[in-house]
Amino acid sequence: MPPISNWKILKVRRQDLRRNSTPAERRLWMHLRRRQMLGYKFRRQHSLGRYIVDLYCPSRRLVIEVDGNSHFSVGGQASDRQRDAWFMTRGIHILRFRNDQVLKDTAGVLRAIKVWFNHP
Repeated sequence: MPPISNWKILKVRRQDLRRNSTPAERRLWMHLRRRQMLGYKFRRQHSLGRYIVDLYCPSRRLVIEVDGNSHFSVGGQASDRQRDAWFMTRGIHILRFRNDQVLKDTAGVLRAIKVWFNHP
């Protein structure tokens, strides 16, 4: 069975996503990098299987997705359900936040993440 994490075939795509991250992704990353969230390490644009997630905390198996408009279309929602099901069958937890939520209420998003860490 191939490893679940960071397939080499996705390396260039991950790098491109890091270089072109959204303002909301960058803002959340600035608060999670360097173990600022309760001492937990996060990885940015990390691949799990064939999927690339916005943020991943390996020690707690937590994915954090920052969703833009494409996630709210019928196709986007179906794709997200498929991804989420794949993660859940592997014991990976998912938290989703909207771009505008991260930009307008960063403190609230950070509180929600802290609550999850304290009560997964």
